[in-house]
Amino acid sequence: MNKEDICYLPAYEMFEKIKTQELTSLEITEAIIERANKINKKINAYCTPTFDLARDMAKKADMDVKKGEKLGMLNGIPTSIKDLSLTKGIRTTFGSKIYEEFVPNVDSVYVKRLKNAGCVILGKTNTPEFGFKGVTDNEIFGTTKNPWNLNKTCGGSSGGAGAAVASGISPLAQGSDGGGSIRIPASLNGVYGIKPTFGRVPVYPKEYIFAHTLSAVGPLVRYVKDAALMLDAMKGYFEGYRYSLPDNNFSYYKTIENTPENLKIAYSLDMGYAKIIDSEVERTIMNSIKKLESLDWKIEKVKMKLRKPELAFYTIWTSEIAYSMKPKLKQWRDKMDPYLIKMIEGGLNYDGLSIIKAMDARKTIYEDFYKVFKDYDLLITPTTAVPAFDLGKSFPTKINNQNVSPTAWQAFTFPVNLIGNPAASIPCGWSAEGTPIAMQIIGKRYDEQKVLQVSKAFEELQPWQDKRPKL
Repeated sequence: MNKEDICYLPAYEMFEKIKTQELTSLEITEAIIERANKINKKINAYCTPTFDLARDMAKKADMDVKKGEKLGMLNGIPTSIKDLSLTKGIRTTFGSKIYEEFVPNVDSVYVKRLKNAGCVILGKTNTPEFGFKGVTDNEIFGTTKNPWNLNKTCGGSSGGAGAAVASGISPLAQGSDGGGSIRIPASLNGVYGIKPTFGRVPVYPKEYIFAHTLSAVGPLVRYVKDAALMLDAMKGYFEGYRYSLPDNNFSYYKTIENTPENLKIAYSLDMGYAKIIDSEVERTIMNSIKKLESLDWKIEKVKMKLRKPELAFYTIWTSEIAYSMKPKLKQWRDKMDPYLIKMIEGGLNYDGLSIIKAMDARKTIYEDFYKVFKDYDLLITPTTAVPAFDLGKSFPTKINNQNVSPTAWQAFTFPVNLIGNPAASIPCGWSAEGTPIAMQIIGKRYDEQKVLQVSKAFEELQPWQDKRPKL
């Protein structure tokens, strides 16, 4: 097996090879580090590599095997951590000049769980400042590029994570998602990502993030089984996090091969409010739905009517930004992203009644989705309304040559953050420019299991992992 093939192995296969020492964790880690040293300068996925630490952790993982120790479920598997997550002893900047030299003395609880499961920390992946937008650039580390086309965006805010996975320099990557920040880079980079139910993975301690009621932590990977494996390691109740869900006491990984029967699946190309999607995206999604029909599930187009979810989301999002960032604004204004400043100032203009109105609209949006899930097990939509667009833009201004709003391209992701349901992005095709297109699979609240199982079934119908970016 050559080194590139090692880098692109599924994580679950890496685990088995490490367990038998057919391949050691150190051999796998060194192959990935060697590749990252060549490729990261092109795509800028890692902002803070920790390769010496990774070697030490890999040696420990191999030693645990040799000593016959009980192995964690991720023993020896190289993993990256998003730069919005606290990492003890490793610089954590949140993509902001404000925290350029900040080194936490504690891990986020899910980072600690990944470590306890035996993973090998390769480093921190790039993110926009405080993860506030859907592309990845910041004043410290610059721009992360799409590995399929270096002139295109990788998405965000987990853009470094998505680009690293697609490039074969991170078998597992941790991301977070407040409005699409796992699913958008999964879509644009051609990898799999799942945002679990809000509260499934606890977020503690307070992490200098503002999407307190919107954001969830989850995996970005190349294989659906790897997402199940990683989610198993991160999920579970933690008393210190007020939104933490009780553990569901079963393994996503062990149940992922159980293909559900008699499913009823809805699909929508507009969620009842999105005005337009790219014609290539629409065609690709419809072709994918036809493939799913071969599994004898009942799949039907559904009529939805979401009422201005962008207004509710924007009000809540910017208010939380404003609350978190107002104390920093006076001192750090000239070092902050101008568009972030605009959002902070927008959030400061909302009064209490406007915020309550947005919360009430959020409740209505949840009920609109509930009407769908009363009759259907899952809802399928596009993940993004467009394939990857040009670097240097925060959003496309046109879709199908029609002028659109700044949120039009991500119209299918942020409403799911408002309701807190699990949702995955899975690759399903390619644009004429050779960039990936993905569909979104949304599940009922708490039902990550079915989202993962259907994702696995679609992966078997239409695998994508044989394609690798030419870097």
